[in-house]
Amino acid sequence: MADYYFTPVSILVGVCGGSGSGKTTIARLVAAELGASRITFDSYYQDQAHLTPEERIGVNYDHPDSLDTVYFEHHLDLLSAGSDVEVPIYDFTNHTRTDETELVEATSVVIIEGILLLAFPEVVKRLELKVFRDCPEKVRFARRLGRDLAERGRTEASVYFQFEETVKPMHDQYVQPSLEHADIVTFFDEELHSAADRVMAAISQLASV
Repeated sequence: MADYYFTPVSILVGVCGGSGSGKTTIARLVAAELGASRITFDSYYQDQAHLTPEERIGVNYDHPDSLDTVYFEHHLDLLSAGSDVEVPIYDFTNHTRTDETELVEATSVVIIEGILLLAFPEVVKRLELKVFRDCPEKVRFARRLGRDLAERGRTEASVYFQFEETVKPMHDQYVQPSLEHADIVTFFDEELHSAADRVMAAISQLASV
């Protein structure tokens, strides 16, 4: 990757895209190259501890209402102002928020990633650069299946059911249309390191203004 140098300004960069699109990889590449902090919108799911385990399964976790946007926006404001934040840690197996948090420093560039990141006007206006990773449905499902089986304690049948019942319709209704808010769109056939380089070049331009 090319070298990029930045003046000490606060820049919030959002990386959005469907589940399994490659957005997390891009966010990680950019954050690692720049020494930037990174947070994920997934950490801000609503705590479902008040529901029974059976009821939690029935929650639509791909709908915007499943996220604690007020808390998330507050943290974005703190980071933008140069204050560190304690990001919640979410238990995706039990659908509950744990008692632990993770300290995220307010570095000069903060990378924020999430499926529904650009579906909220109040979030969009807080981001100085918005990136969308576009990816075909079949590829996204295959990647999600591998991740949920390995990392989130799901069964193949449950992953398929959730994808058909909520992931696909919510993607079509909320995620894909949010592409219109993106400053940069990177498509599936663009190599991830190349996409990350484009994002860093755009950040460099913002920092030099």
